[in-house]
Amino acid sequence: MLEQMKRREFLAGLGAVAGLGLVRPVRLRAAAPTAPVAVAKCKSYGAEYLAAMEKMFDQLGGLGRLVKGKTVGIKINMTGDPSQRLGFLDAGLTHFTNPSTITATIHLLNKAGARRIRVLEGPMAWPDSLEEAMYKAGWEVSRMRSAAPCVEFYNTNLPFPGKKPYTRFTVPNCGHLFPAYDLNTAYHECDVMVSITKMKEHATAGVTLVIKNSFGITPTTIYGDRAGIDEPSPIPYAGRNWVHSGSRQPPKSSPPEKDPKSPRNGGYRIPRCIADLAAARPIHLGILDGIVTIAGGEGPWIGGARPCSPGVLIAGTNCVTTDAVAMAVMGFDPMADRGTAPFENCDSTLRLAEELGVGTRDLSQIEVVGTPIKEAVFKFREVPGGRPPRTRRPAA
Repeated sequence: MLEQMKRREFLAGLGAVAGLGLVRPVRLRAAAPTAPVAVAKCKSYGAEYLAAMEKMFDQLGGLGRLVKGKTVGIKINMTGDPSQRLGFLDAGLTHFTNPSTITATIHLLNKAGARRIRVLEGPMAWPDSLEEAMYKAGWEVSRMRSAAPCVEFYNTNLPFPGKKPYTRFTVPNCGHLFPAYDLNTAYHECDVMVSITKMKEHATAGVTLVIKNSFGITPTTIYGDRAGIDEPSPIPYAGRNWVHSGSRQPPKSSPPEKDPKSPRNGGYRIPRCIADLAAARPIHLGILDGIVTIAGGEGPWIGGARPCSPGVLIAGTNCVTTDAVAMAVMGFDPMADRGTAPFENCDSTLRLAEELGVGTRDLSQIEVVGTPIKEAVFKFREVPGGRPPRTRRPAA
């Protein structure tokens, strides 16, 4: 409880206070916390990226006030198998967090005074270390490791080493799908949580931005398809398909979902799951890479996915406000909900996170610094070569 209070107090200091009561959506939008979001044009990785990110952090109030003397966790995104490619492109140029952004961010965190930096992800590489998964993706891990004096890597699908492999995170306001989640203790030991991922569309959740990146913090030893019945499995074996379908529950050692009679489809469940996670394990800094990415889906396994180069970076200290600005840059309305692009087949993660008191999605309540949205817009649905989204009857 004390740790939860500390996180809430820290988040409140960034203008992202949690803990609002359950009220009508209009009142939530008026009362939900807000924070500035920085937007920058950026065409490449390297020196240009470093300069753009440093300027954005300054526009947000300075990176040092967030991380100096702190343990910082960087949640990256390595969705899918490390060997998967869209055509002949490196995964870091399409659907993975780009390794150059990780290295540069580690450097900037160290420059700002971070005491310890941990790179965190639960990749589909069982039961490899995170470094081994990175090697399989063709990354030079030594560059990341040498970017700061103390850099650690954890595959958070595996139990955290030591006496406490998992820590329970309670969702404020009882949550949407689960009241609490058991996560790798590495997420508990972070004073500051940074999320770095690509700007993309998503076949199940509409968009995959800062909030959606939290789905990967759920360990597959607990939330995986072959997790144990009574206790977590000793090592991860498979993905998290049952979280999409609701075909089973986590082990009895972890909290069951709130309503086993709720809709059993991903368009209902995944937005609620990731909104829960963003509220339970607060994100203090979100960084969205739209330098190069893909349109039409979250990975090469999605029919119609194709590469694109928006040439933009977005950063913010509130995951909902950051995602709202990113949606606008992508050509979508952040106030949209089920039935309207990009949420043709799902509920809006932004609305659900807003209802938990995480932040506002109302652009009129969000200060945008740096490049104005209208100068950064890159309409993902207009990238040539795509397929129209499939629509189906909304879930009851």
